[in-house]
Amino acid sequence: MQDVLTLFFRCQLLTGLLLMLALTPVSAIAAPAAKPVVVAEATLRELAPVNWYTGTVISREQARLAAEVSGRMLWVAEVGGEIEKDDVVARIDDTLLQQEHAERKADIGRINAQLGFLKQEASRLQRLAKQNNAAKSQLEKTVSERLAAQSELKASQAREQRTNEELKRSKLRAPFSGVVTERLLNAGEWADNGTAVVAMTDPHSLEAQSWVSVSALPFIDAGETIDIKIDDSVYRGLVRTLVPVSDLRSRLYELRVEMPPGHWSVGQSVRIAVPTQRPREVLAVPRDALVLRRGSISLYKVDADNTARRVAVTTGIASGPFIEVSGDLEAGDQIIIRGGERIRPGQAVSIQQPDQPL
Repeated sequence: MQDVLTLFFRCQLLTGLLLMLALTPVSAIAAPAAKPVVVAEATLRELAPVNWYTGTVISREQARLAAEVSGRMLWVAEVGGEIEKDDVVARIDDTLLQQEHAERKADIGRINAQLGFLKQEASRLQRLAKQNNAAKSQLEKTVSERLAAQSELKASQAREQRTNEELKRSKLRAPFSGVVTERLLNAGEWADNGTAVVAMTDPHSLEAQSWVSVSALPFIDAGETIDIKIDDSVYRGLVRTLVPVSDLRSRLYELRVEMPPGHWSVGQSVRIAVPTQRPREVLAVPRDALVLRRGSISLYKVDADNTARRVAVTTGIASGPFIEVSGDLEAGDQIIIRGGERIRPGQAVSIQQPDQPL
């Protein structure tokens, strides 16, 4: 009997709750909270289709420095050493050059002494030449010897300057600031004139090098900016030059693009977006706006009443973070780019700033 009463009271309680729910006004039931989202405008942009070419980060300043005089190496900078422009990177034994330089200076002194004597002798003979013919003949000979001595002095001075220059060049100096990447000769080894001693690279003056097909030539101009993809990030780089002469074997043309600011390394692999057509104006949205489903591509547009509306789109050319779309869209429409993963058509949304957490 007690179980029957308990069941009766429970049924009465449930009936009362259902009755209260039925009498509650619809307006009293709380509406679902608006979904926070980040939006961007659909805009008209100039985009061009691109092909991605593999490239490599290289230095604009890299060289193998060669000895300019022959001799035994006394010192060579260590690999990895940072060298400033005009600093010494290698020294060659200059003992023989020092001795030759001293000999050249002695020759100049001897010839200067000889010239001094001949000048005095010419002055004396000029006085005597007024009195007899013999002195005239001797004067002409002395003047000739003085002219020859003057020419010999110039030649000796040139030899001394050459030796002095060779002495300076026994110290191999860096033509630019950079890092020593290779020692081709070590201390104690003999260096002939023109033998490579060290290799240097400037790790700060960097650019991307790639080789592109002839079809890209009409669409690349120096001074334009193009996309460079490094790892998973896309940057903008300035085209420095496109060499209009192809490699004879590959039939490709060298493209050089200045690297954007960042910490890049020589030899690093990059990908370069090379346009295949002239840019044209299209309606574009950020790539993050696209919702990809099997067999369909769509995005969510925020209507005037702050509700999300699903719009089917067709994509076109892409460049950097933007992609061409066509569908029920106009320039200026607000497009959801973050927070739209679980949006349902007609759901209310709350627009947040890009730096606000969702």
